[in-house]
Amino acid sequence: ETDPAKLLAEVRKIGFPCIVKAASGGGGKGMKVVEHDSDFFELLSSAQREAKNAFGSDQVFIERYIQKPRHIEVQILCDTRGKRLHFFERECSIQRRHQKIFEETPSTAITPELRDKITAAALKIAEAADYTNAGTVEFVLDEKNNFYFMELNTRLQVEHTVTELVCGVDLVRLQFAIALGHELEIEQTDI
Repeated sequence: ETDPAKLLAEVRKIGFPCIVKAASGGGGKGMKVVEHDSDFFELLSSAQREAKNAFGSDQVFIERYIQKPRHIEVQILCDTRGKRLHFFERECSIQRRHQKIFEETPSTAITPELRDKITAAALKIAEAADYTNAGTVEFVLDEKNNFYFMELNTRLQVEHTVTELVCGVDLVRLQFAIALGHELEIEQTDI
């Protein structure tokens, strides 16, 4: 939907505050938090201009804004034969201008039960997409421990070394093995 009035009607259904985000990019560009409906049109227009300048497209999406979120990501590897493994979570909630500056694992916010739910959700997302490769499934965790899917980064991220150190695996080597069509030789219980 591109009609601002219809977008505002949809936002009123999900409630304020909401966040307007560039559909073609990230890193905080083209992103605006809207606290009140009286600011919606101005901030929507501003986000669209920033998105157009930064990414060549003014398309945006709108979602409920979660205050005091925690950013939790799950490292996964999926081979060509259907084996999908997770390497637990990393927390990257400490950010500056929507850029991660500190990664830690395990997350201090995650209980064992919540860890099981988030890692299972990450693998379910990979399965639904029939995903093959290394990847990072990112979630937002609210203050009530509800988590919401944010995105699947279809690559290793620079912070993968945190996971390698904690889990004792070489994710790059395993990614090459997947690319060569080899089955992952480790099991979830080995991690």
